[in-house]
Amino acid sequence: MKKSERMREMAETTFFVKEAISAGPVQTLEAMLTEMDGIERALIDVEDGEVKIQFDETKVSEERIAITLQQHGFHIS
Repeated sequence: MKKSERMREMAETTFFVKEAISAGPVQTLEAMLTEMDGIERALIDVEDGEVKIQFDETKVSEERIAITLQQHGFHIS
């Protein structure tokens, strides 16, 4: 598969995570997201808790990501 084809399959979503404004929770959040099958990249802005996630919709859904965040005690909006 060509890189351009792989990139077309990636979806993006953004969550605001209340806890993602300090180092400890950010490290936990990054580790959790990168271990999830289908997540290509997660960028976290510690100034406002914005979390941008690139993921493969054939492996994981936006809803599954949100549920996983909540199950790990993160508050999202």
